[in-house]
Amino acid sequence: MVPVRRELWLFIGKIPVMLAQIMAAQSRKALMSNPLKDFAPGFGGNISLGQRPALVLIDFVQGYFEPSDPLFADPAAVLDRALAVRTAARNAGLPVFYTNVIYHRGGGDGGTFYAKLDALSAFTKDNPMGAWPDGLIPREDEFVISKQYPSAFFGTSFMSTLTFLKVDTLIITGLTTSGCVRATAVDAVSSGLIPIVVEDACGDRDKAPHDANLFDIKAKYGEVMGSADVISYLGSLEPTP
Repeated sequence: MVPVRRELWLFIGKIPVMLAQIMAAQSRKALMSNPLKDFAPGFGGNISLGQRPALVLIDFVQGYFEPSDPLFADPAAVLDRALAVRTAARNAGLPVFYTNVIYHRGGGDGGTFYAKLDALSAFTKDNPMGAWPDGLIPREDEFVISKQYPSAFFGTSFMSTLTFLKVDTLIITGLTTSGCVRATAVDAVSSGLIPIVVEDACGDRDKAPHDANLFDIKAKYGEVMGSADVISYLGSLEPTP
């Protein structure tokens, strides 16, 4: 009887954790089914979309597609939606940007960010995990921004190029929602741009941080839209000189 009693007490001890997990899952479901319902007044307003957008595809590199790599996020469906948005952006003649992450061997140029995350070693120069996946090769007239930190803006020429091109709206796709996508969205609005995060063209390693960060971006920093709505928006734009 002793082993049975011990197993029973072990099970009873797990009940609070199980209940907490169930409640958290229910809260996430309710939150995302009506994201800003009953949220603090004054949050979640809409921004009028601009007339001179650009598209950025953030960190779609091989490490996120390789199951054996710590970066793996299983983003095949996300990439498909991002490529659909890219086709619409190309058809509209808009600037298209890509970001990747490249470190010198040893990661000294990644500072404490590189020291914090062992997974970033996949991005040392010439590592195949930093290569573009099939279907994502940039065209010669498109821009590649190589960075060392989460935001596409930090320590790069991204904002200078957007300013020169008179861009007022940044359409953001890529990986991961809770990391580089969010950081880029926050820096975009901080730089005077209108950020549009494409919810089904961004991804993360788990649905919970993906949903939570989309909620936060919509509440405070920018617009969150599905790829179909973004493609419709791009098709409605007047040609720009």
